[in-house]
Amino acid sequence: MTNSISGIADSDVIFIIGSNTTEQHPLVATRIYEALEINNAKLIVADPRKIPIAYKADYYLPLAPGTNLALINAMLHVIIAEDLVDANFIAERTEGFELLKASVADFTPEKAALITGLDAELIRAAARLYGKAKQASILYAMGITQHVTGTKNCAALCNLAVITGNIGRPATGVNPLRGQNNVQGACDVGCLPEILPGYAAAGSQLAMDRFSPVWGDFANKPGRKLGEMLDDAASGKIKALYIIGENPVISDPNQAHVRHALENTELLIVQDIFLSDTAELADIVLPGASFIEKNGTFTNTERRVQRIREAIPPLEDCKPDWLILTELTKAMGYSADYQHPEDIFNEMRLVMPSYAGMTYDRLAENQGLCWPCPNEDHPGTPYLHKDKFIRGKALLTINDYENPAAQASEEFPLILTTGRVMHHYHTRTMTGRVWSLNREYPHSFIEMHPEDALAIGVKDGWLVSISSALGSIKAHVVITTNIKQGVVFMPFHFSESPVNKLISDKNLDPITNIPEFKVCAVRVEEA
Repeated sequence: MTNSISGIADSDVIFIIGSNTTEQHPLVATRIYEALEINNAKLIVADPRKIPIAYKADYYLPLAPGTNLALINAMLHVIIAEDLVDANFIAERTEGFELLKASVADFTPEKAALITGLDAELIRAAARLYGKAKQASILYAMGITQHVTGTKNCAALCNLAVITGNIGRPATGVNPLRGQNNVQGACDVGCLPEILPGYAAAGSQLAMDRFSPVWGDFANKPGRKLGEMLDDAASGKIKALYIIGENPVISDPNQAHVRHALENTELLIVQDIFLSDTAELADIVLPGASFIEKNGTFTNTERRVQRIREAIPPLEDCKPDWLILTELTKAMGYSADYQHPEDIFNEMRLVMPSYAGMTYDRLAENQGLCWPCPNEDHPGTPYLHKDKFIRGKALLTINDYENPAAQASEEFPLILTTGRVMHHYHTRTMTGRVWSLNREYPHSFIEMHPEDALAIGVKDGWLVSISSALGSIKAHVVITTNIKQGVVFMPFHFSESPVNKLISDKNLDPITNIPEFKVCAVRVEEA
């Protein structure tokens, strides 16, 4: 997030797109409710489903799956055409505005309406509301990123914030809501394949200069993305995979391909706290420790680095991840002289300028600190880009609309979009073991509009077969008007109805290789 969670409460307009915020980020949602109920903020929600927060919206935009970019570009068109931009901010802190202006000149709300299925005047009204705001926050999640245009979607939202001056100030910004508790921290420390800790590009001289004094010689080159690794495992190019805390058999697209890739390896190691679907295929399972059994830090969605502390010792033969990795490193003949996670954190501070001013003591005293925190006198940074952007001026980008790769057809006439439910977490490795959560959602389901259900002759609660070009699964029907006609929704949590079995692993964002989880052409029939 460019801004803080608490700052959301002070926004006068909040634009939620591609995020089921109340169900998936309930603590963030409390700040939204505070803004609405105490500060009389206005709310725009764009989502193919009428999610709970949409009932609070001043403008709810039920757009077709995969058409986010058309909506955003049309909003940019209105804001520019009606001179709702922050001209001073554009002149002083941006470049590329004239090119952006030209790129959306013809992308009218009427044009976007034909693509999104929205009313043109509704698009225009939402754009005006955002454009006239004094402090507007954008909140988004994987409903924006899991598309072939995911990178473009994010860049277009940045354009929206920048041209209206809704960046670099409190209660504004572009705020991606992370789906898990340490996703931001994982990115910060180099789990993205093309970067090293602190966002130094792999292969760069900066990386060599920053890390060689601490690490000596090291493999300074980009790694492989997740989908690429599975492709390489399937072809035999990669011989071994080591998977930590992840369950790709359920969470990744094209389940048949994932299983083949894992089974084709000569060695599959899985490190986890429970025996997941993926761990069942492993040659070796290393039992890790849960958050309550280990020390360290998590970095949350607002860039806040927080201490975690061992409440109980690890159970039986389990060990915390850092210790397993340290012992494995030593067994392979390399030095790893860490005695405690604090030793590792202090090394992070040496090579990550944004973490340099943080110590375990400071994190404990302040309930965490938001990076960048460059020195021990620095209070942390609640919002980014206050005086300037990292590159100097913000570069406004051109993001031409593209249709989703998956399209409805005579054989597969419905568009499936996927997501989560409040009571289960990711692939249910943990929540599937909790009776009270299973009581709420004991099995998977598929939401359908009444007209679509009538067309295939099924009723609420019936078991149906859902098929795509890659296979079929079964689930029970939930008939609801909270979803657009022609669109169906399924959660991806359930191994007995593995919806990602239906999702293509070939429809990818060309930059990030993120699959198009949110758009899949399917056929639904009575089972």
